[in-house]
Amino acid sequence: MKKSILFLAAILLLSVSSFAQAGFRLGIKGGANLNQVSGVSFSDAYALSYHVGVFTEIDFNKRLGLQPEVLWNQSSTTVASGFASIYQSVAALNVQDARVTLNYLSIPILLRYSVGKLVTLNAGPQFGILMNQDQTLLKNGTNAFSNGDFSMVGGLQFNLKLLRIYGRYNIGMKNINQIDQKDKWTSQQIQVGVGLRL
Repeated sequence: MKKSILFLAAILLLSVSSFAQAGFRLGIKGGANLNQVSGVSFSDAYALSYHVGVFTEIDFNKRLGLQPEVLWNQSSTTVASGFASIYQSVAALNVQDARVTLNYLSIPILLRYSVGKLVTLNAGPQFGILMNQDQTLLKNGTNAFSNGDFSMVGGLQFNLKLLRIYGRYNIGMKNINQIDQKDKWTSQQIQVGVGLRL
C-alpha cells in the first residue's frame, strides 16, 4: 500500500506539472505541529512536533487552483492512565505517561481559492502513511496503530512574493486504533509554518 500511494503521488506531481506549465509553482515548506490523539487512552493536551516537505501550486484560473503536497509529518502524544485500565491484557508494564511519536508521510491534495493576491484558502483531503509503528504500547509486539490515516484539512495562507505563511487544522476521519474497538483513536493537528516558492 505504501508503494502504491508513493507511486500515485509521483504520477500526480509529474502530470500536473506538464499540464499547467504557466500556472505551476514548486516550493519547500516546514513548520510546527500541535498534535492530539483523541480517546480516553491518551492525554487531552496538545503536543509539539514538526513537518517538512514540498508543495506545488497549480492555477486553473485567477481564483481556483490545486495544491498537492508531500510532507514528513510527525505526530506525538502521551498515553493517559486510562490506557492501562482498558487494555490490561496487552499493556506494557510502564505504559502510563509514556510518550508516543508517530512519523507519517502525508499527502494533502488541497483545493486553492485565492481571495486576492495576498490570501489563499485551502481545503481538501490528506492521506497519511505511517512510516514507523511505535510498539512500546504492547508487550506482545502487535502494532497498536493503523498503517494509515485519512483526514480533512482546512486553512489559510498568506502569499508574500516568494514567501508563504500558513496555518491549518487537520481532523482525522479514521480510527487509527488497531488493537480493538474498545476506544476510538482519531488524530487532530494544528499546523503553522512557512514555505518558499522556488
